[in-house]
Amino acid sequence: MKKFILIVSAMVITIAGFSQTTWTNDKMHSKLTFTVTHLGISDIFGLFKDFTVTVTTNKEDFSDAVFELTADVASISTEVEPRDNHLKSEDFFDVAKYPKLTFKSTAIKSSGKDKYELTGDLTIHGVTKSVTMDLWYRGTITNPMSKKPVTGFQLTGKIDRSQFGIGPKFPAAAVSNDVWIKADGEFGK
Repeated sequence: MKKFILIVSAMVITIAGFSQTTWTNDKMHSKLTFTVTHLGISDIFGLFKDFTVTVTTNKEDFSDAVFELTADVASISTEVEPRDNHLKSEDFFDVAKYPKLTFKSTAIKSSGKDKYELTGDLTIHGVTKSVTMDLWYRGTITNPMSKKPVTGFQLTGKIDRSQFGIGPKFPAAAVSNDVWIKADGEFGK
């Protein structure tokens, strides 16, 4: 009887392992952006050029998906080199000491058709906080060029930079504490 239970258990684990799918972002068709308000009157846009996201799921609708992101903070770009260098300095991100930004989801909850609330641990500047963002599953299709499946997501939300110790010398009147995040991604298996 024990042998039978072991065999059945092994079969269940094997089947569960085969149904899990991992998707990785296509860097040519993915973007991780942010926006802050400068002096209360203009929005400044930026992005991280070098990042990787993996999505692991057992379900076709991604309702059980786990998202993991790693970004190279030194790849930050606002299209203004002096500002980029300042953001990399100890005044803001301190990339020499904290070169990576990471996120790993801890929960996903449906909020409507193809819409989810994605909660996870975000680590920036050596500080980890739980954040919740809005996630839109944009669908899965077969890429007509590669003939392979691709899927798309858009993530939006905001974080408070002061909670992560980013730019403490700069009050919200100069640079908003609210940082709006928008990430668009196309993923392949």
